[in-house]
Amino acid sequence: MSRVLFRVQREFCGECSLALRRFIGGMDGVNAVEVENGAVAVDFDERKMADEQVRKLTRESIEKLGYRVEED
Repeated sequence: MSRVLFRVQREFCGECSLALRRFIGGMDGVNAVEVENGAVAVDFDERKMADEQVRKLTRESIEKLGYRVEED
């Protein structure tokens, strides 16, 4: 199992947090999604889903909700 972590500039509202959990967590290969403290962590099975695919879909989902991902 692998994990990707994204930090955002502000806390997620309750509805946005739930939306991210439902959408990202519903993808085949995703085992868990944690949304708290201005961060999104996605645990996934790299045999079912490539790291770059998880990163792309998660980033797009966060940005569609109006949040900005902090760059490392």
